[in-house]
Amino acid sequence: MPPRQQNKGRRPSGRGRSGFSPNKRADKPEEEDKAVEVDGEISSVLAGTMFRVKLESGHEVLAHISGKMRKRFIRLVVGDKVKMEMSPYDLTKARIVFRVG
Repeated sequence: MPPRQQNKGRRPSGRGRSGFSPNKRADKPEEEDKAVEVDGEISSVLAGTMFRVKLESGHEVLAHISGKMRKRFIRLVVGDKVKMEMSPYDLTKARIVFRVG
């Protein structure tokens, strides 16, 4: 039996040649995980940076601020027009990604 090869203190990573794991979502079509972009107007401000937003269609959704807006201290008040992303799976909640005015 040949001697076992030494790995010199390194653990086998199971990764590819570049050192990064392969993209697991590469085989999924992009349309499947795309968010729906909608415009709306803030109708009320709730606790914990949550908002009620009225869509152009008349529906109201519960929305929260995206991380980048929170990081840049973007202030939102009643009457502001906003751009939101909604999951196609739950159309009652949204993420505010841009303040139009």
